[in-house]
Amino acid sequence: MRGINEIHGASKREKISILESVSQADEAPVIRKTISLLNDPDIEVRGEAFSSLVINKNDLSTELIESLKDGEKNVRAFATLVLANRRDGAAVEPLKRMTRDSSSMVRSCALGALGYIGASGAGDEIRSCFTDESVEVKRSALKAAIDTGCGVSDKELEEFSREGDRELDRLVVMAGRTGSGHPRAA
Repeated sequence: MRGINEIHGASKREKISILESVSQADEAPVIRKTISLLNDPDIEVRGEAFSSLVINKNDLSTELIESLKDGEKNVRAFATLVLANRRDGAAVEPLKRMTRDSSSMVRSCALGALGYIGASGAGDEIRSCFTDESVEVKRSALKAAIDTGCGVSDKELEEFSREGDRELDRLVVMAGRTGSGHPRAA
């Protein structure tokens, strides 16, 4: 069987097998190679890389946070989701910065990660995305606001309702039920 250093020339089956064999690795080069596969052309390989990183019981914070600077948006986006699934509190500050990424996919994933982690100190970054040009980012921002309890004003909820987006409308209703649809205290 090929090793992790030969993974980029391997077949899909070989890649998946290699990823399964290194799912508990703690060596930085192995972790970085696994992270790089979050951008593999094959969705199954990306999924296996994602799973391998999520289930790894070792401290991967340093490598995962460093990968948020990767040139590939898939790596940045999926790394935010790995950090969220690992409930990595050390990632909150870097994830807050990712809400300003050039890729709407990365911004959306970062917001989802902040919400999932319950990063209550990320209210300013979350709220700054309420006016993003991407409706997907707006959805993620509103959901993150609900999940973190950062508060949404009635005026902001009205703005979301004007989008004419069914998912945003559902989230507006949810915000009203959870009490998040109230202005934050000054």
